[in-house]
Amino acid sequence: MLVAAAVCPCPPLLVPEVAAGAAPELDAARSACADALGVLAAARPDLLVVTGPAEQSGRGVFPQGSRGTFRGFGAEVEVRLGGGAAGARAGERELPPSLAVGAWLLERTGWSDAPIEGLGVGEPLETERCVRTGRELAGRAARVAMLVMGDASACRTLKAPGYLDERAAPFDAEAARALGAADIDAIKALDAGLAHQLKAAGRAPWQVLAGAAEDADLAGALLYDDAPYGVCYLVAAWS
Repeated sequence: MLVAAAVCPCPPLLVPEVAAGAAPELDAARSACADALGVLAAARPDLLVVTGPAEQSGRGVFPQGSRGTFRGFGAEVEVRLGGGAAGARAGERELPPSLAVGAWLLERTGWSDAPIEGLGVGEPLETERCVRTGRELAGRAARVAMLVMGDASACRTLKAPGYLDERAAPFDAEAARALGAADIDAIKALDAGLAHQLKAAGRAPWQVLAGAAEDADLAGALLYDDAPYGVCYLVAAWS
């Protein structure tokens, strides 16, 4: 059963070495993420699942110890998802950027409390499959916690990656409200087509969370809501 969740944004810019001189601009977001991860640790889970957007069309599982890197973003930073032997194993898949950011957040907070696995969710994955995946995850252990990585729209300003779209602010406001209230019905109701048009990479992972929370009784808190680069970043904690 799901006992706690942390919702965090997944831009590689959260890693200071990637952001370089702009790193202080996301200090408040990093602090909020640390607070959300504190809720996960306090829940004492038997299993932590880190899920976030990935390029594949379906689902991809990444075992504990999977490696990620930020070299593609100009920083010589490597991370591992929880513990695991150093060095890449033959045939090992590299973590997608969203899960690499999640692994970095966990390393930054010194997570060592429970076994970890990663789940990459393809952005086109339809809502029902996301929800069904969440239900399956919730049944993996007696006490399951989730770190859910994903951004809201990328269309909040003229200089945003997706340019300015007037639909972005209302979409983000509803996503922020739903995540802050742990309103699973509202999260399931987020429009997958609109989310795709607004480049909201968090829609599918959030709906996985909604499926996992169906039999739980969790309260939510919104810890951060801002769009510093025209991309809306949200942080929430459920417990």
